[in-house]
Amino acid sequence: MTATDRAAEAAELTERGLVRGVDGLLRCSWAGATEDYLAYHDQEWGRRLTGDDALFERVCLEAFQSGLSWLTILRRREGFRRAFAGFSIETVATFDDTDVERLLADTGIIRNRAKIDAAIANAKLAAELPEGLSALLWSFAPPARPRPRTRADVPATTPESTVLAKDLRKRGFRFVGPTTAYALMQATGMVDDHIVGCHVGAA
Repeated sequence: MTATDRAAEAAELTERGLVRGVDGLLRCSWAGATEDYLAYHDQEWGRRLTGDDALFERVCLEAFQSGLSWLTILRRREGFRRAFAGFSIETVATFDDTDVERLLADTGIIRNRAKIDAAIANAKLAAELPEGLSALLWSFAPPARPRPRTRADVPATTPESTVLAKDLRKRGFRFVGPTTAYALMQATGMVDDHIVGCHVGAA
């Protein structure tokens, strides 16, 4: 392939929302920004995830990401896990004012009081769900649909994410707007928003 051909391919891929990695594989373009994103894209994003504590972690991290880059969250993920007891719903639901002060002093996480309070409040609510958090969230997953052909086809919200957010807010959950709810759906495989051509298998 000539330099001209490579440039033409790169331009076409960019327009579609894809990038070719040094390994020759096509990925969603955002995955090419850093090694952290590449690993997250290839190993986690869009893959089916279930389990109450696992879903609680994602709800918390999506909330903490609000107003920040996802890279900021990824690079503090282990710090979050240590600070929030591995995102055990049962444990976080028991956190008190002493824990809040501990978390506000923890440089390994995002020290935002409103988001910390929300994580604890959400844990208390999740602990009381008869069906469990995972079953509740997955009950809003839409039917399978074709992958988006370009990045322009990837929505920020959907009717399902809007209804999910409304249901969660009605139950008292915090930091769960439609955009955050859709990001959660994307991350946990409730929808498959890998661009057509991305090497990652269907969720």
